Amino acid sequence: MIVGSKPLNLPLYRLAITPAGLREESSSGTHISNERLEFLGDAILGAVIADQLYIKYPYRNEGFLTETRAKLVNREVLHGVGLKIGLKNLFSEQLSGRNFTQSKSLYGDMLEALIGAIYLDRGYGFTKKYIIERLLVHLDVNEAVNTTINYKSKAIEWAQKEGKSVEFKLLGVQGTQRLKEFRVALLIAGEEIAQGTGSNKKKAEQNACEKACDILNIDT
Repeated sequence: MIVGSKPLNLPLYRLAITPAGLREESSSGTHISNERLEFLGDAILGAVIADQLYIKYPYRNEGFLTETRAKLVNREVLHGVGLKIGLKNLFSEQLSGRNFTQSKSLYGDMLEALIGAIYLDRGYGFTKKYIIERLLVHLDVNEAVNTTINYKSKAIEWAQKEGKSVEFKLLGVQGTQRLKEFRVALLIAGEEIAQGTGSNKKKAEQNACEKACDILNIDT
């Protein structure tokens, strides 16, 4: 069993491996998909990883913890974990020969939905143990810490592919000469997407782009 224990509510797990692209409907005509479970699982996974990072790095600041968590739960990483724990085999059974266009993050999204199903089925304590013992073993925390994501490059590359202009606008500088905080807005096609802060303009731009990547669902 992927979960490590017999499910108490099997329909929840069937729903977890039912992406919106399958276009299934209930007897009442309601659209069925794992999107709500995915939303819930994303929150639970983020909370557990935040807890583990808080314990593992007692002297690191909020920015470090936030960035490391983001690296560990990004779509590409979770997609790989989903493949490693066997979600592809489960989904192949679910497909039963039907046509389906697979997204790049299919098994990552499905993994989050599975976590949501486990939480509803067995509670937070069981789910936390499952994440720590069965999922975190597939995540290289040290690699995440040592890898820097260039969010600015990701945002600019995305905008260029969409044929949209990118502009950074300095909104202000606060603090003393030694301790300054820069605030920058990222505008894409003239529309403000996100604001960021940092100890210099470059860091503020990176912070704004990190938020924009999340808002625009840009793969990082």
